[in-house]
Amino acid sequence: MSKKKVLVTGIVPKEGLTKLMAECDVTYSEGEPFTRDYVLEHLGEYDAWLLMGQKGDREMLDAGKKLEIISLNAVGFDHVDTEYAKSKGITVSNSPQAVRVPTAEMTFSLLLAATKRLSFYDKVVRNGEWIDPSERRYQGLTLEGATLGIYGMGRIGSTVAGFAKAFGMKVLYHDVYRLPEEKEAELGVEYVTFDELVETADVVTIHAPLLPSTKHKFNKEVFQKMKNRSYLVNAARGPIVSEEDLIEAIKTGQIAGAGLDVFEFEPNVAEELRALDNVIMAPHAGTGTIEGRRTLAEEAADNILSYFAGQPVNVVNK
Repeated sequence: MSKKKVLVTGIVPKEGLTKLMAECDVTYSEGEPFTRDYVLEHLGEYDAWLLMGQKGDREMLDAGKKLEIISLNAVGFDHVDTEYAKSKGITVSNSPQAVRVPTAEMTFSLLLAATKRLSFYDKVVRNGEWIDPSERRYQGLTLEGATLGIYGMGRIGSTVAGFAKAFGMKVLYHDVYRLPEEKEAELGVEYVTFDELVETADVVTIHAPLLPSTKHKFNKEVFQKMKNRSYLVNAARGPIVSEEDLIEAIKTGQIAGAGLDVFEFEPNVAEELRALDNVIMAPHAGTGTIEGRRTLAEEAADNILSYFAGQPVNVVNK
């Protein structure tokens, strides 16, 4: 029996694909990642696509005439037309577990850096200058006793909640689905409405997927409800935040600052945002660890193997 053919696109660590390569006929680029033109030309030869670094739009899906499954080397799936894939009988699976810890760590790193004003402090010292942190305008936020508001209490949000509790923070959350009371008690978190969340929290972290209902969820009206000493941290999806409104909120002192790993128009980041010294930024690097990328590749590969074994997992377009 011939092996299933799998195309791997993007920069995916080969050590995470060992099992996949043993059981399938895998096409993998050792050098530069495959271009869109290459994928369009060759995708029709493959039964499965381990997708990174490309968009699974209608043109791509039409090119994949034999495709049975697309496995995303990511948790987000807004770069794939999942409904069109479903109409063509193509299963789309994501990789939610592997990103949990690295993304939660990045979130909390940004939270610490933003609230401790590390971007500003680093800039001052690197410029050969000095300040007196006794002056209120140079001071940040103490986390112990402060309130963290988590928007989206899934795997990553729950992990961030654990980190926050270790720092002595009170944790509130809002999600479309409320957790069972016993799970809330286990995590030590309290469910509130979205308005209560943004009005009460000293720091708000975002862990929701990008959907029509969440695009620009954080906008001018929301920033006006937040405390002027509060911070926003986003390591989920850029367009959940209106970048224009965020810039205005920070420039006018409506909120104190932000920690951002994702941006509305990435890789293009607004010059006005880059100029703000109370914003700490990273280049969508939430899973940017050696261990994180390896386990992410393993999970994406396991999605394909599970599918061909008749037990599909992590399906996002059922």
